[in-house]
Amino acid sequence: MSAVLKPFWLALQFLTRLPTPALDPQPADLGRSVLAYPLVGLILGLLVVLVGIALAAIPGTPPLLVAALVLALWVGLTGALHLDGLADTVDAWVGSHQDPERAQAIMKDPTSGPMAVAALVLVLLLKFAALVTVVETGAWIALLVAIVLGRAALTGLFLLVPYVREQGLGAEMAAHLPRSPAQMVLVATGVLILLLALVTGLWGLILGLAVALALVFAIAAFLRHWLGGFTGDTAGAALELVEVMAITVMALVLALH
Repeated sequence: MSAVLKPFWLALQFLTRLPTPALDPQPADLGRSVLAYPLVGLILGLLVVLVGIALAAIPGTPPLLVAALVLALWVGLTGALHLDGLADTVDAWVGSHQDPERAQAIMKDPTSGPMAVAALVLVLLLKFAALVTVVETGAWIALLVAIVLGRAALTGLFLLVPYVREQGLGAEMAAHLPRSPAQMVLVATGVLILLLALVTGLWGLILGLAVALALVFAIAAFLRHWLGGFTGDTAGAALELVEVMAITVMALVLALH
């Protein structure tokens, strides 16, 4: 397999449950795979959006049902991987009393406490409510942008914060990430979203981009203070927070028109 395609397949394998070829990655491939995260977001977003459009086109289908089915697909295609990271991060924050070593130990515990469950319910509820607005307005581009921003946030996190664990896939990715190309990928992602806003006239996309950018910097600062860096679980939490805040803000703007 070519050196270009292998990082892409690795990113698709790592961020989704879509079928991928058998891979034997080298450390450099793992680092380059982070560059493909926004592209994986684009592919995942297109799949979810196309299914949503098809469901909404069925005569008489209630918007609430379409939103629920789209959300189920959204979660299913990722295997709830990032939601699991959100739950573990919330548990660690509540139970660690700001002790970094205890926080990392709690993240390895497979059980979830009540605060973690509440966080999951709230995030899914907000996504569902925002999706209802997307279905009713037909502005599916907002969902696509939210999904892309969530994956781009991970690339940004790798650039802004060190990975705290010395071993594992995350450590290999962080050590071998080409930083300048990663910055270029993020700039290109931002420019694409700005162009989409210009073409569609949906200026809420720009607000969603701004909120995602501010949130990534805030999360990076928080993780640096709390843990001295990020883990796989906190990366999943960051992705979920960026997704839910971006689509919520964009849905609020859509509701005003």
